[in-house]
Amino acid sequence: MSRVETETAASGKPKEADESAPGPDTNRTLVQILSSQGILIAFGLFMLGFGLFSERFLSLENMESVLRSSAIIGVMALGVTVVVISGNLDLSVGSMLSFGTVMVVDLHDKIGAAPGIAVMMAAVLALGCVNGFLVGILRLNSLIVTLGMLSAIQGLTLIYSGGKNVDIDPSSQDTTWFKVFGRGDIAGLDMPIILFGLLAVILHCIVAYTAFGRRVYAVGGNPTAAVFSGIRRGRVVFSTYVISSFCVGVAAIILGSRVMGSQNNVGQGYELLVLAGVILGGTSLLGGSGSIFETVIGVLILGFIQNGLLLLSYPYYTQWIVTWFVIILAVWLDIAGKRGRLFSPIA
Repeated sequence: MSRVETETAASGKPKEADESAPGPDTNRTLVQILSSQGILIAFGLFMLGFGLFSERFLSLENMESVLRSSAIIGVMALGVTVVVISGNLDLSVGSMLSFGTVMVVDLHDKIGAAPGIAVMMAAVLALGCVNGFLVGILRLNSLIVTLGMLSAIQGLTLIYSGGKNVDIDPSSQDTTWFKVFGRGDIAGLDMPIILFGLLAVILHCIVAYTAFGRRVYAVGGNPTAAVFSGIRRGRVVFSTYVISSFCVGVAAIILGSRVMGSQNNVGQGYELLVLAGVILGGTSLLGGSGSIFETVIGVLILGFIQNGLLLLSYPYYTQWIVTWFVIILAVWLDIAGKRGRLFSPIA
C-alpha cells in the first residue's frame, strides 16, 4: 500500500495536496515567461539599475551616444542573426569588416567614393558567397569554415594594404559626401542610427513575413524535414551568408566614413561582440528560432552594459566579466525553454 493510501485509510479522508508548493504547471509557466520575455525583462532591469546609480545614464545625450556606438555592431549582428537562425555560425565578420573598411577608404581617393563603395561591396559579397558555397553547397561545418575564413580574410587585408594603415586625404575629409554615412544626421538623428534602424526593419520583414524567412526557420529547426518538404537547403544557407556579408559591407561604410581612415585590424574582436549581441537577443545557437528585433535589443543591452559600467567608473575588463555572465544566463534560459524546466535532473 502506498503512503497516500495509508494516510487515507488512517484518517478516513484523502490527504489534500500542499497548495503552497509550486506545481509543474507553475514552473513551466515561469520557464515560458523567462525564455520568451526574459530579454525584455533583463533590459528593463539593467536600465533601471544603472539609472538609479548614474544621473547621466538615462539622459538623451547618453542614450544617443550608446545607439551611435552600437550601430556598427548592430548592423553586423542583423546579418549574423539570419545565419544563426538557419543553424550555422559566421565568425568571419570581424576580419571581413577590416577588409571592407580598408578597401573603401583606400579606393575613395583612387577612384572616387561611389565607385569605391561599389567595388568594396562586390568584394565583400564575393567573400560571403565563398562562405555560403562552402557551408551551404559543400555542407562543411560552419564553425570550421568561418574560423578559417577569419584568418584568410585578415591575411587578404594585409596583402591588399601592404601592411599599412590607410586614410582619406585630409584636404578632402571635410568636403567629401562620403562622410554623411558616419558623421551626418537627418532631423538631428545620427545617420548610423538611421541606417541601423532601417536595415533592422527591412530584414525583420524579410525574415518574418516572406517565404524565404519561413525557409530559413525550417532549415534551422529541422534540416532533414526541410529537405523532404522540398526546401533547397543549400540555396537557403548560401543566401544567409550573402545577407551577412552585405550587412558587413554596410558596417564598413559607416566605420570608414566615421573615422575617415582604417587600421588593418580594425575589426578584430568584433565577431565575438556581434555573436554576444545575437545570443543576448535570444536567438538560439541550435537554430530554428530568433528574431531581428530581439537582436536589436540584445545589441542595445550589450552597449548599455558597457556604457553603464564606464559611467560608474568600473575598470574596462569588468565589461567582459559582466557580459560573460549575461551571455551564460541567456543561453541557460534558451535551453531551459526548450526542455521545459530550469534545471536538468542529475543522473
